[in-house]
Amino acid sequence: SKTSQDGWVGLVQHYFASAWIPATDVTREFYTKKLSNSLFAVGAVVPGTSISPGAKSVMGAQLFAGPQTEKDLLSAAPGLEYAVDYGWLTIVAKPLFWVLSQINSYVHNWGVAIILLTVLIKAAFYPLSAKSYKSMAQMRELAPRLQSMKEKFGDDKQKMQQAMMEMYRTEKINPMSGCLPILVQIPVFIALYWMILGSVELRHAPFFGWIQDLSAIDPWYVLPVLMGATMIIQTYLNPPPTDPIQAKVMKVMPIVFSIFFFFFPAGLVLYWLVNNVLSILQQWYVNKTIHAAALLKKGNAK
Repeated sequence: SKTSQDGWVGLVQHYFASAWIPATDVTREFYTKKLSNSLFAVGAVVPGTSISPGAKSVMGAQLFAGPQTEKDLLSAAPGLEYAVDYGWLTIVAKPLFWVLSQINSYVHNWGVAIILLTVLIKAAFYPLSAKSYKSMAQMRELAPRLQSMKEKFGDDKQKMQQAMMEMYRTEKINPMSGCLPILVQIPVFIALYWMILGSVELRHAPFFGWIQDLSAIDPWYVLPVLMGATMIIQTYLNPPPTDPIQAKVMKVMPIVFSIFFFFFPAGLVLYWLVNNVLSILQQWYVNKTIHAAALLKKGNAK
């Protein structure tokens, strides 16, 4: 139980909510109660007032029941908008939803809005992504040398490690330099994931053609298949792992993820697909630039 001067009590499920909202500036006690093994109750108790004989007293409360549309939740009660739970990244997800809504107000298509928002985010993180891809491209150029070291030193891990560190020092490459830019971007992409997954505005929102509901799975599974294809392309653009087991895992991962995405909402798969396509283009460009620089360096050395 909790006693408070404000607040509401209700039930939420995906896309919908119902809540009793007592009058403002009235002390209320919220409670939960187990009635049986499978039946529970939640409620709010508001203290009454003394009523003289023959007099009347009215105690009012509002009932909200409907979809978790942000504007409706905001107008119903302060704090009711938090019924839409974006998790610990709400501070990031809410601004992203505002931008997505603004884009949709111009294009009038939530699918197109998702594509444009993904492009904007990718553009904002372009310098950070470029650092990561540059590091991976440099590691890709060193892959043949790493493989030859592995063949040379065999199971002597200590000598292998020393040789690798010496090569990184000589080539002025930090294999960990690509990790930090990726870590910075992860919270934004997770927030976008939860925002798309939890927004009722995408429910029954058509994109085009066979996709008439961005909150439902792709009925023809076109988007998940394309998403899997982009992941396969990315594995070939990344530096191949020297460990054979890791190499096999990297080849299986796209297939596993594609199966998962078969059951994800089309709007979410669309976001990942667009993000992957943009990543492939950027990574291909960086790989090409680094490879050209490596060839030029070899030519000058000769």
